[in-house]
Parts: sequence; structure tokens; C-alpha cells
Amino acid sequence: MRQLIRGRTLSFHADPVEVENAFTYHEDGAVLVEDGKIVATGDYATLRADGLPEIDHRPNLILPGFIDTHIHFPQVQVVASWGAQLLDWLNTYTFPEEARFSQQGHAPAMAEKFLDLLVHHGTTTAVAFCSVHPQSAEALFSAAEARNMAMIAGKVMMDRNAPEAVLDTPQQGYDDSKALIEKWHGRGRQRYAITPRFAITSTPQQMEMAGQLAREHPDCHIQTHLSENLDEIAFTLSLYPKARDYLDIYETYGLLGDKILLGHSIHLEEREIARMAETGSHPVFCPTSNLFLGSGLFDEGGLRARGIRAGIATDIGGGTSYSMLQTMNEGYKILQLRGQKLHPFAAFHWATRGNALVLGMEDRIGTLAAGTDADLVVLNSRATPAMTLRMERATTLAEELFILQIMGDDRAIAQTYVAGKPML
Repeated sequence: MRQLIRGRTLSFHADPVEVENAFTYHEDGAVLVEDGKIVATGDYATLRADGLPEIDHRPNLILPGFIDTHIHFPQVQVVASWGAQLLDWLNTYTFPEEARFSQQGHAPAMAEKFLDLLVHHGTTTAVAFCSVHPQSAEALFSAAEARNMAMIAGKVMMDRNAPEAVLDTPQQGYDDSKALIEKWHGRGRQRYAITPRFAITSTPQQMEMAGQLAREHPDCHIQTHLSENLDEIAFTLSLYPKARDYLDIYETYGLLGDKILLGHSIHLEEREIARMAETGSHPVFCPTSNLFLGSGLFDEGGLRARGIRAGIATDIGGGTSYSMLQTMNEGYKILQLRGQKLHPFAAFHWATRGNALVLGMEDRIGTLAAGTDADLVVLNSRATPAMTLRMERATTLAEELFILQIMGDDRAIAQTYVAGKPML
């Protein structure tokens, strides 16, 4: 069925950091949707037609749905766990929590709650780490498929330095991942991410298996972690003494390239930066997590200057909010400490088209272009009394976006559409 979704529409067609006129904005706009796809976006007066059903969201803003490029599905119940840095946090909170995903019925229940939280925060696509148990990925893919929601996910491969309940073996990790790829990758809107958690929890034999999966399935994404914490880096290099640096471990096993998402990437060596640029590999900025765990300050400007395109993400549950608005808020502050700026146009591009570019999916998600999937978020910049009071003094679109970026959260999400269907 065709329907017209009316409001102020905003979509990016270029990066505002690189191009002056990077977006299209319609003060009285609309998105024409049919069968889960965008047919057209433009002025309401041009797109309206007699008998065409309409949903009127004025005066709210309609943007492409937010994209989260690094999030841990099994960590939904350890968000806001007190007082540890990365390695202690994993051992104290994360691994025991992920062990629960072996229990009958737990993963399906958590998958529904996880997806509910995403859409309530305006996120329509996520790149998710599951637990080591293949049923965790099965549950997430099944729940996402039922909502026709684009999900990129994978079960973690980890065969050492964690409790027995969250370990596999190199062969088991390969076999489970292979079976999940064959069942889910490219099925509807589902995609698989080959997921060696990080070098600390994978032996060289398992890393070789991950590389074999990547060679056999070159259209799959790969997700892992890199250089989040100084103690992590030191431990990693002690486990791989022949590696030139942390990134060299992933390079050795053939994992670098434009399909890999390297969570955090804070404390990078010069050689690592050069190789990331040469291979088209993507770091992922996780600001709320980096602050919460005391990990460090991401160098977006320095990496951009080297031609490296980074994603931005919540990193639940080291991250502290499901909201990409709050993620951009904390990202702004980290870049301030770096002497860099995150303009609101750049921030909203990053959370939509920018992350779609990182995923190589800009032809499907991240914009309001005709032919793309009708994943939308409707934003209310007067969602709270404080925001309403501040908006009385706002005179430009950029000011309004910055108010949403700094003061907004799930209360600013008036509606989320997944493939044209309202979710709230």
C-alpha cells in the first residue's frame, strides 16, 4: 500500500565536512512509501494525491533511521555496571552475563527487548555482537526478520581467556559461523558478520579459521575490537609476540579490508593508521563507552585526514545509552577535548548516511533516496520542557539539530518506521 509520510524532511547526499551543500531539506516535505521502499521524497504539495493515505508528523523532522555500527546484544542487562576498566569489566560483568545465553528461552526474550529498545531510540539498523552460542544469533536474526528490520550480526568466536561457558573451539567457531552464514546471510534484510571477538580471546588457530570464513564469504562483514585500552594492547601483544602491532594480527589472518569494522581504534600506531588507510578498513568510534570505561579519546580528525572513514556507535553495554543522539552528544565532547569539532550537520550525516557508507549499504539505507528501504526516524525537538524552552531561541536548522544532538534522547523519538511500518 502506498502512503505519504508528511513532515520536515532532511536527508544527506554528501558529507557536510567535505561538501557545502550536502543535504536536501523540505520545510513542508513528505516521503512517499510503498511496499517498504521509498518511492520519492520531496515537497508535500508535489507528492500529495487525492485518495492517498497520509500520516502527518508536522512540525517534526523526518530523517533516515539511525544506524548503530557496534553494539553487544547479550550485554543489555549489564549496562551501567560500576567501576571497572575494559578487561576487569569483561571478566566481572560481561562474560558471566553472556553465559546466560545458553539457557533455553533467554536469547529469544532478550532479542525482542533489544530490538524494542533500538526502535524506541530511533535506530533501524545495527551491527551486533551476539554471544558465543549460535542460538543467540538465531534468536536475533529471527526477531529482526519478523520485523523486517535490517540486522548485521554474528556469534562471537572465542576459544581462550574467558570462562568455559563462553568458549568454543576453532573448529566449532568455524562450523557454527558457517551454518549461520548459510542460513541467514542475504536472507531478506539479514546479513552476517564474521565475529572473532578480539585477539585476546582467540588463539592463532581460531584467527586462521576466521580468515578462512572471510575468504569463503567475501561479502560478509567482519567485526572485532582494536586498541581500546592500553592494558588490552599490552596483553594482546604478549599473546602474539611476532606481531608488529595489534592491527598486524588481523592483517596476518587476512581480515583487513573495507568489510571490517574495528571497534574503538583509539591508541593506534603510525603503521596501523597507514595500513587502515591502504586497506580501506573502518574504525568505529564508541564515545559513551570510551568515557565510561576510561579508555581514551578517539582521533576522528586525524583519521579522516588520512582518508579513513570511521563509523560511530553506542557499544552497549560498555556504552551507556542506546540513543544515537546521546552518542553524538558524547562524541562532540570527546572531539572537543581533541581540539576538533563535530558540527550538527556532520553528526546527523554520520549517524545515517555516514554509517551506511562504512557498511557499503548506502544504496539501501541511510538516506531518503528513491528506491532505498523506508527506514525513518521522526524527531521532536520540543520533546522536553527544557528543549521547548531552548527551541524558543533557535533560528536555524543547524541550531535545532544541535539541540537534538545535545539534549535529545529516546523522548525525542516521535516515531520510528522500519520498512515503512510504524514501530511505536
